[in-house]
Amino acid sequence: MTYVITAACIDVKDLSCLTSCPVDCIYQGGRTVYIQPDECINCGLCETVCPVGAIHSDERLPADMLEFVAVNAEFFGPDVTGWNSPRGADAQYKTTLDHPVVVNWPRQGD
Repeated sequence: MTYVITAACIDVKDLSCLTSCPVDCIYQGGRTVYIQPDECINCGLCETVCPVGAIHSDERLPADMLEFVAVNAEFFGPDVTGWNSPRGADAQYKTTLDHPVVVNWPRQGD
């Protein structure tokens, strides 16, 4: 099990989840944030503080958000950031890049 950030975070990026994560496995992209699945310890703190309900356990993910399991994982791969598993979000691991699904997602909140 891991936690997944879904579409409700796109163009919102409240960042409460970043400060609550005890292992710093949540990283900032351009329009949203992403959980590095290999670093997530499944504590669920991020889910409890998300004001827009964008974070879910992959076991309780709404059916229309299943693609975000891959979106979160692939953000760290060679086709987006190439970061793999940086082991701790900090200023070095903040980017304006996003996964193609997020790039193409309709703007929210405008």
